[in-house]
Amino acid sequence: MRKLIRETRLSPDQLIMPYFVKEGRGVKEPIQGMPGQFRYSVDQLIPELESLQGSGVSAIMLFGIPESKDERGSAAYDRNGVVQYALRAIKDKFPEILLIADTCLCEYTSHGHCGIVRHRRDEIEIDNDASLELLAKTAVSQAEAGADMVAPSDMMDGRIGAIRNALDRTEFSHIPIMSYAAKYASAFYGPFRDAAESRPQFGDRKSYQMDFANSREALREIALDIDEGADIVIVKPALAYLDIIQMAHAQFDVPIAAYSVSGEYSMIRAAASSGSVNEEDLIWEMAVAIRRSGADILITYFAKEIARKLQASGSLKQLAK
Repeated sequence: MRKLIRETRLSPDQLIMPYFVKEGRGVKEPIQGMPGQFRYSVDQLIPELESLQGSGVSAIMLFGIPESKDERGSAAYDRNGVVQYALRAIKDKFPEILLIADTCLCEYTSHGHCGIVRHRRDEIEIDNDASLELLAKTAVSQAEAGADMVAPSDMMDGRIGAIRNALDRTEFSHIPIMSYAAKYASAFYGPFRDAAESRPQFGDRKSYQMDFANSREALREIALDIDEGADIVIVKPALAYLDIIQMAHAQFDVPIAAYSVSGEYSMIRAAASSGSVNEEDLIWEMAVAIRRSGADILITYFAKEIARKLQASGSLKQLAK
């Protein structure tokens, strides 16, 4: 009876699994702050993706860790960059996987910011407009390498329009944009920044990421990105921002994705390792809560665990019927 009248349902088709890909061969580095997650070289990522497919998850998002960085993040738009190489290799081996490329500069800049910086008098600031060209170049290079979708996470003003125009001017007008539209300046990102080796070397990202006290601002940001050409919008983080997901779902007629971020993942792992909670139950409850709030898509490091629970419960068979 409970299953019959259940209001909120999950499917592996709604899950996206993030991966950190690194240059080199034979690399599978444990991420200290994210137990169970790794930095992979492409040759080590391939068998991991075979395992992922067995769970029913068919979409992944790639974050790149280059060997060298510079002030302009040139490795982000290098056609032979780490993500571009990974996209080609994965597309050749697994053409059925939906490949989403994170489009940002922070993993590739020597200063760790999401745009290029400029010096003005005694201050260092982000040059928003100058960054747009590089972000657009990055998106085009990712599409050329085989990305099925690009996901700009930088939060520069106007970057969705710049990327859409760049894709449309080339042969990639069909490539959709999944925009990090409401990305808050959050303490939940700590483990990710270590995993991606992208901590800012000075200052913080509060000048271009959102104040976590604001909700109406999030709706304005989402509306702007949709007007510029975003096909899907992301709210990030997820668990502490269920109200934002709910408002976005109610107001906008586009798919809403929620990113359950590294801090959320690490807190569950830590609580489970201490014996304080049942990990499987907590993962499931959190995922359902995010879906219940209105998220159509869930980006989560627990994608495999959630999908396998669905398989074990027979939900996949029910959904297929």
